[in-house]
Amino acid sequence: MPTGATEAKIFACTQSKELATHIASKFGVPLGNVITSTYSDGEFQPSYEESIRGTRIFIIGSTNPGPENLMEMLLMIDAAKRASARHITAVLPYFGWARQDRKDKPRVPIAAKLVAKMLEVAGATRIITMDLHADQIQGFFEKPVDHLFASTIFLPYLKSLGLDNLTIASPDMGGSKRAYAYSKALESDVVICYKQRAKANVISHMELIGNVTGKNVVLVDDMVDTAGTLTKAADLMMEKGALSVRAICTHPILSGDAYNKLENSKLEELIVTDSIPLKQQSDKIRVLTCADLFAEVMHNVHYNKSISSKFLM
Repeated sequence: MPTGATEAKIFACTQSKELATHIASKFGVPLGNVITSTYSDGEFQPSYEESIRGTRIFIIGSTNPGPENLMEMLLMIDAAKRASARHITAVLPYFGWARQDRKDKPRVPIAAKLVAKMLEVAGATRIITMDLHADQIQGFFEKPVDHLFASTIFLPYLKSLGLDNLTIASPDMGGSKRAYAYSKALESDVVICYKQRAKANVISHMELIGNVTGKNVVLVDDMVDTAGTLTKAADLMMEKGALSVRAICTHPILSGDAYNKLENSKLEELIVTDSIPLKQQSDKIRVLTCADLFAEVMHNVHYNKSISSKFLM
């Protein structure tokens, strides 16, 4: 370790322990010891079982709903602050509550900003996350935010497939920027799906903007929740003459009957990262690990080295 550098320790929130173990192994340190005590009413208390005074600690945990994942992250940050850690970096492979990044109708919260403020008040001195639902969420923080892109993981895999007549697709208008970035890197065409929702997670109508006849299509999105949009888009594209349809989605939330929708759809493959652990296995889902990406970025952050090479798009 370079002279004068503080010691680095890595700890995991409960649901992200497997990913954190891989990250710690790649980083070159053992995963820190945390014990969580739970009361009979569901209240829980994390406890660091080793000294963290004067150290830089990385706390790894995705904060997807329910609220327990976010609450555990907040409690671990607070405990680290009170135990005199010098730097507290919250590593959120998936930043939950990010879909509420603005007021899209009267009398609703901006939950993403509230979460950002809670992380800062708890004591986080830096945030590392990946593929935010909206880039502007970075502006909700007053602390440094390293916003990584899973394109560094997905692009090599897509290139390895060697697909002819490749076309990148966005499942909605909001993801067009992401789709164009991928198409530029892969030198491919772009198509966009236009959808209307009857209510949250329910699509009433979908149209395709662009031509997919004779194309191998790859849908690009930041997350897959109920899989309604992806499966409907895949079926629509196959009806329009596509040769095959795959999807890459960074965060596999996969709630409700998402797994059944995937199995019954014409989607050939869903490629995701392990930012959120899968609830069940599926032959249609391929998981690419983000452990190497986070380990390298955390190492460079700790030793004050550049991480700009990880911002492909």
